[in-house]
Amino acid sequence: MLQQRYRFHGYGGLRYLYRHASAERSRLLTVKYVANRRRRMPRIAVVVSKKVHKSAVGRNRIRRRVYEILRQHVPYFTGVYDVALIITSSEVLTTPHDELVLVVTNLLVRAGICPGRVTPGDDVNKQE
Repeated sequence: MLQQRYRFHGYGGLRYLYRHASAERSRLLTVKYVANRRRRMPRIAVVVSKKVHKSAVGRNRIRRRVYEILRQHVPYFTGVYDVALIITSSEVLTTPHDELVLVVTNLLVRAGICPGRVTPGDDVNKQE
């Protein structure tokens, strides 16, 4: 799980993020991000709506899978960002871990949040 210092608290920050953020999209999820110069640590949220998966257990499992991938990427962020990963497909629940890591990494790289190689020794993050 992501440490509390890296998570959003309250709704004001997310509201600002939704209004002012840039977005990168894939078939499984969308990354919304905005630079935040007022903070020293990035803030991250994973949003899974009921439209994606009806069961709370399923939504929480999706959220945990994505948070774990993000937890490994946070040390490699190139700056302080507010980031929301919005899950748009229930396929995230059944997607193999390696493929999900690749999708999230590619979105973070396209957004400029992470450099091309973010986890040392992991062949999944190679640029093709």
